[in-house]
Amino acid sequence: MKFFFFAIFFGFSPLLHLNASTPKSLTCTRTEYREEYIPGTKSRPGYVRNYEIDVKIPCHGKKADHREDNDCTDGKIAGALLGGGAGAAMSRGNGRWWAVPLGAVLGSKIGCDAAGG
Repeated sequence: MKFFFFAIFFGFSPLLHLNASTPKSLTCTRTEYREEYIPGTKSRPGYVRNYEIDVKIPCHGKKADHREDNDCTDGKIAGALLGGGAGAAMSRGNGRWWAVPLGAVLGSKIGCDAAGG
């Protein structure tokens, strides 16, 4: 019975890592119109040169690009497995119905804190 639960946990753990590594872009741009006066002489008059440039700006109205890199996915998974295993090892009989899930939840919280999240 224990082998069945461990096989399920370890079988689905690669699927949890798929959505954890999707890159996100935090750079936004806007196009600005610019004009530059080119002075001239009597025989060759001056003119105005116009052009557009792309300027990087913070996204979503933020003043600076600040991203928090506290990803504790690995700590959650390891803590949940260890906590669920500890709950199964310390409980008996019908007590396992609540001890294993409680151990997994508490273990995932402790694992996330230990991983820096």
